Amino acid sequence: MSTTTSPLPDTSPLSRFGWALADSWTITLRDLSHWVRTPGTVAVGWLFPVMMVLMFGGLFGGAIGVPGGGGYFDFLIPGMFAMTMLFGLESTMMAVTTDAAKGVTDRFRSMPMSASAVVMGRGIADMLNSVVGLAIMIGAGLLLGWRAEGGLSEALAAVGLLLLLRFALLWVGIYIGLVSGGPEVVTSVQILVWPVGFLSSVFVDPATMPGWLGAIAQWNPLSATATATRGLFDNPGWAGESWIVQNATLMAVLWPLLLIAVFLPLSAHRFRRLGG
Repeated sequence: MSTTTSPLPDTSPLSRFGWALADSWTITLRDLSHWVRTPGTVAVGWLFPVMMVLMFGGLFGGAIGVPGGGGYFDFLIPGMFAMTMLFGLESTMMAVTTDAAKGVTDRFRSMPMSASAVVMGRGIADMLNSVVGLAIMIGAGLLLGWRAEGGLSEALAAVGLLLLLRFALLWVGIYIGLVSGGPEVVTSVQILVWPVGFLSSVFVDPATMPGWLGAIAQWNPLSATATATRGLFDNPGWAGESWIVQNATLMAVLWPLLLIAVFLPLSAHRFRRLGG
């Protein structure tokens, strides 16, 4: 009588990494399928920043002075690129919270799949969403007469800084979504996105604000990215004398790295504790 033995599964680090990527892409495709099922919601998310540009640039632009001269659209649009990265935080929080509240996340965790695939898949899908949203914003800016005057390499560097900020905010959104008790809690957190966005250099020069408020605006991570991208695009900006303003490009890298260093481990720890 003969017996057959099944080969032992390959548990090498390279094999585990490959399975993690495959599982993550499966989750990504699941998240992307929601685009097809809810195209209206996705389209509104992409076009809302364009509406903001038209509203602020068209309605208020004539009353807002641009530091050093130049058109307000040229000042506003790079800031709105950064603001668009912040808006993505809301969709990440809501998606993660909804999956957790419906038990979808727990079902995924009970399956024979990589433990990191759920959050990695969500991250990939949201980054793809942000790339499309940023491309739409750039197209809208070009139609409105905005131009990247600094050259191709500088423009690509600016896009890289914007996506780095989005990647950092992605982990903030995942963590908040995991610790929230439900979508209702996320709604209250979403309200804070607006003060964070407006208390920055996205729309106006912080020098026009009261001293203490302007200082807070200058240290806003959104301001660092907005200021750095304006410089790389060679668009009108503001040139304050503080250290944070003079080193905006450096801080546009350090702020996201700090957020990633804090919230990525927190997200991983919280995900492992779900259902515990």
